[in-house]
Order: sequence, then structure tokens, then C-alpha cells
Amino acid sequence: MGIPYGAPDDPSTLMALVNRLPDGAHFSAFSIGRNQLPFVAMAALAGGNVRVGLEDNLYLEKGVLASNGQLVERAVAILTAMNVRILGPDAVREKLKLKKRG
Repeated sequence: MGIPYGAPDDPSTLMALVNRLPDGAHFSAFSIGRNQLPFVAMAALAGGNVRVGLEDNLYLEKGVLASNGQLVERAVAILTAMNVRILGPDAVREKLKLKKRG
């Protein structure tokens, strides 16, 4: 969200999209640029998963360049403060019923 010619990054649009999903659907929500970290909270409140990274946002805060690790740490801090459970890679694979190949 927040991409030119894409969906606007506001709570009403996010919820309109979420309300169109089939029951039990797994989804992630994210925004580009300065709204990336606020969307961490909005995605969790909407019942979804989150995504952060330098491909969508270069800054940890205004004027401070970030690393991927710093963006993940900030997302975890936001979610932890909201009492949201953080899943590790193995738990995500189990939740999504992913199987190793080869």
C-alpha cells in the first residue's frame, strides 16, 4: 500500500481489502516509505502478518538510514508492545503448512 497506482495506505482501505478475503485466509500488509512501521501495527490489528525491509523503506526514522535488521527489530518492538505473539521461522512453516523439498 502507498505505492503510486496502488492502494492508498490508510486504515479504511486496508480494512476494505481485508474484508474481501475468504475466511481463514493468511495475509500480510505493508506500506512503502514513512508508513511502513505504522503499518506493522495496522496489519496486526487487522489480523494479518507483517512485512518490513529496505526494499520498501530506507529509514528507521526521519533522516536515519536503516538496515533490514533494524527494521525487523523495530517491528518486533512494536508488536511486542501490543502483546502480539512473534513467530519464528519454524512456527511460520508449521502455520502455513509448508514442506521442505529436496
